[in-house]
Amino acid sequence: MKVLNEMKVSFPSHSQNEGLARSLTAVFAAQLNPTVSELSDLRTAVSEAVTNAIVHGYRGTSGTVYITVRQLPGRVLQVKVRDRGVGIADIEKAMEPLYTTAPEEERAGLGFAVMQSFCDRVKVHSRPGAGTTVTLEKKLLPPGGDEAGA
Repeated sequence: MKVLNEMKVSFPSHSQNEGLARSLTAVFAAQLNPTVSELSDLRTAVSEAVTNAIVHGYRGTSGTVYITVRQLPGRVLQVKVRDRGVGIADIEKAMEPLYTTAPEEERAGLGFAVMQSFCDRVKVHSRPGAGTTVTLEKKLLPPGGDEAGA
């Protein structure tokens, strides 16, 4: 798969950096002139993926969150959010709505469901003890595309 443009960034797993990740991804995506709705969807999905890495991947410890944003042919944006945290033992279970590893923090367990609703593709790769990579893909409308048809 040919990569037309790419941005890589990493930052400490502090909750205040979630907004940074969301904003940097939106600025990169803005080069393709997405609709307001597409930009909002992407920001929300990235926010959920980064929050999962910080809250569940590192579970109260420190680590680094890595983000790669790629522009692929066909106006597809791909965002990979990676951590080197605890990993996910059962990905299928983790992707069930309302499942959470942090019920004491009143987490809703909807992160993956939100990502799936705002992206065309969500892929999760994880190994317990080695971390998790969440890959989000969103195909953008053609420039000047009709947002009502999205």
